[in-house]
Amino acid sequence: MVAGMFRDPFPIFLSDHLAAITVFYRDLLGFTETYRYPDQRGVEPEFIVLALGGARFGFGRAASIPLHGRLRSLETGNRVEVCVYTDDVDQAIAMLRRAGTPVLFEPADQPWGERAAYVADPDGNPVLIVARV
Repeated sequence: MVAGMFRDPFPIFLSDHLAAITVFYRDLLGFTETYRYPDQRGVEPEFIVLALGGARFGFGRAASIPLHGRLRSLETGNRVEVCVYTDDVDQAIAMLRRAGTPVLFEPADQPWGERAAYVADPDGNPVLIVARV
């Protein structure tokens, strides 16, 4: 029986820029780093986990050799999106823009009752910034 066997899922994103990814999610969006491997000062990590609220995201170095032994690479195009809620979309976008974050879609009220905007993380993944209207 599978029920109850699996728990705590979170996406793992492959990145060529773990330092930039960490700065973006931790310093600009308020995530907390909860895990790093290897956990040694001065050593670039191969894998990190960043958390916000009840969500956790894993980020692995794209060029590292995975345990399964198959070659992997980042494909062109965006295969993931991240959604982050905020109290003030316009203020959040202004802060991200000042930090040099590309804005893909300016803040606008949506018919489903949220104000939404899109930015791109350092790997070009779309990040939806939303607030309930």
